[in-house]
Amino acid sequence: MSVSNLSDIQKRSVDDLFRRIAPVADEIGEMFAARGHELALVGGSVRDVFLSRIGNDLDLTTDARPEQVLEIVKDWADAVWTIGIDFGTIGVRKGGWMLEITTYRAESYDRTSRKPEVSYGDTLEGDLARRDFAVNAMAVRLPGHEFVDPHGGLSDLMAKVLRTPGTPEQSFDDDPLRMLRAARFASQLGFTVDPKAVEAMTAMAGRIEIVSAERIRDELDKLVCGGRPREGLSLLVETGLAAHVLPELPKLRLEIDEHHRHKDVYEHTLIVLEQAIALEDPGPDRVLRWAALLHDVGKPKTRRNEPGGRVSFHHHEVVGAQMAKKRLSELRFPKDVVSDVSRLVELHLRFHGYGTGEWTDSAVRRYVRDGGHLLDRLHKLTRADCTTRNKRKAAALSRTYDQLEERIARLADEEELAKIRPELDGNEIQEILGVSPGPVVGRAYKHMLEVRMDQGVIGKEAAREELLAWARAENVLS
Repeated sequence: MSVSNLSDIQKRSVDDLFRRIAPVADEIGEMFAARGHELALVGGSVRDVFLSRIGNDLDLTTDARPEQVLEIVKDWADAVWTIGIDFGTIGVRKGGWMLEITTYRAESYDRTSRKPEVSYGDTLEGDLARRDFAVNAMAVRLPGHEFVDPHGGLSDLMAKVLRTPGTPEQSFDDDPLRMLRAARFASQLGFTVDPKAVEAMTAMAGRIEIVSAERIRDELDKLVCGGRPREGLSLLVETGLAAHVLPELPKLRLEIDEHHRHKDVYEHTLIVLEQAIALEDPGPDRVLRWAALLHDVGKPKTRRNEPGGRVSFHHHEVVGAQMAKKRLSELRFPKDVVSDVSRLVELHLRFHGYGTGEWTDSAVRRYVRDGGHLLDRLHKLTRADCTTRNKRKAAALSRTYDQLEERIARLADEEELAKIRPELDGNEIQEILGVSPGPVVGRAYKHMLEVRMDQGVIGKEAAREELLAWARAENVLS
């Protein structure tokens, strides 16, 4: 299909695309043509123009082999990188544009390897046929601007449906990660997945285990940080994929006791995630979203049936923090993300000990100190965790948390809560006690921090007396 065959709206979209990316696209297209090679804008770059969301990253495909691509662009590009060359991809920076140029290819997994096998192709149509979904199997040839859509991707785009170019069974067998991509695109684009693809995902869910943890992590992270994560997560659970990549999630579907005295934890979790997203400013907040998703994962392990038909989940926040840390570590998330998410899971119930304001100033200081750099996220997670349908109860909880935040603000005006330290530092402790650096200084510092948390600012002299009293009680004075 040529640009002239498109509807007026579609033609304006393609024309607008090339007004934005010219001269870089036409310039590089002419360079490849001069060397006897094809070049086309492809995949998400074409899809996104019809969604009015084109950025500065362009995906291109060519019949030239990677070494030939390097030869063509080496004197033209501002920078070139070859980290993806084993998969046929060369990265190029030209001005403010980032281009990835990939040789026509087909890739598949054998059943004993976690890495895709890559073989090069010779035609654009063959390359498009191997792509994950028809909406990503559209291209625009360069420099002539011919629109190529052999699998009806534009129609699918207008219908907001995800369908594979060939049979979903063959597509998902070639690259099982595409099953996760379907869920990710459901979240990012708000598209529905073709029923035949859903059927194949359900039948082939176990095939995902051949894919590396890092690739699974990337798709899950994009899904959770998408615009509609509920849709993507629900699809993972319904097809059985979640049982392989995020098994804690489907396990939250606890049967409700006959008296309905506790919520469906799975549905509650999805609501908490949505409510946390509504509190983001700005977003998406990766740590907050993962903490919301995993905040109750400890409930299945800690569930107990109590007298009178009650159900309890004692210490599920502690168990959940350990489980969250394990899962995110196995998915190869960065250590800081693992630490922050698991800490939020551990702290998410702390507020419920506040009651109607019974905490002392000391307890408020501890809350702030324990929250540390995560305090703002902890505020949001705690508020998002209220999913009661009882409007009076919800309003009361909100007012109580407002009061807590007001107390934190008041104390922050009086003290630097986020930087609470003992009034005596390590050097002063050593001088007063007449000791050298070692365990005694550490114990003394910890005691003085407790004094600071309990009593606030008491002054250097009073702090000195507190230290000496502790030292006498501990028999550490020489």
